[in-house]
Amino acid sequence: MKRIAVFCGSSKGFNQEYAQAAVKLGDYFSKQGIGLVYGGGKIGIMGIIADTMINNNSEVIGVIPGLLKHEEVAHTKISQMITTKKMSKRKVKISKLVDGYIALPGGFGTLDEIFEALTLGQLGIENKAIGILNTNNFFHHALLQLDHMVKEGFLKQENRDMIMVSESIEDLIHKMKSYKAPVLSKVVNTVAS
Repeated sequence: MKRIAVFCGSSKGFNQEYAQAAVKLGDYFSKQGIGLVYGGGKIGIMGIIADTMINNNSEVIGVIPGLLKHEEVAHTKISQMITTKKMSKRKVKISKLVDGYIALPGGFGTLDEIFEALTLGQLGIENKAIGILNTNNFFHHALLQLDHMVKEGFLKQENRDMIMVSESIEDLIHKMKSYKAPVLSKVVNTVAS
C-alpha cells in the first residue's frame, strides 16, 4: 500500500486519545513509507496527522474543494494540494490516488466518506481495503448499526465484513494488506427479496 486515504475530523474531539492516535498513525505511515491522502485541512485530527507526517518528511497530499480552501482551513505546508470544484469531485480524486481507506474519529464528513468507499466496494466499482481505527471504541455504535442492518436483511454479511476494524494500527494495516474483496455476481442480488 503506497498511499492511504485517511478520513477524520476537522475537530480534535474531547478525548486526547484521538489526537494521540493520529500522531501514531502518521508516524507509522512515515516509517512504512506510506503516503497520506486526506481532506487538506490544517485543523483538528486531520491537521495533526498531516503535521506529524510533514515533520517526518513524508508525502502528504491534500484534496480540498474550493469552497473550503481558505486561510483558516487549508494546510499550506503539505507536499501537494489539489483543489476540486465540488465535494463529489474530491472523493473521485482521492479514490484515484489511494490503495485503501482508513477512518479515524470524525463527524458527518468522515462517515460520508467511509460509507461511500464501502458502497463503491459493495458495487464492485473498487476493490480497495477499508479500515476503521477504533480508538477509544469511537465507532462502536456505528458498527452495531451495521450488524443490525445484517440482522434485518438490509446488508449482506459479506459486505459487512468488507470493513476491517482494530484498535491497533499494526493489526489494522495487516488486515488491510490481506484484504480480498468479495466476489460479486453480475446481477445485484438483494438480501431479503
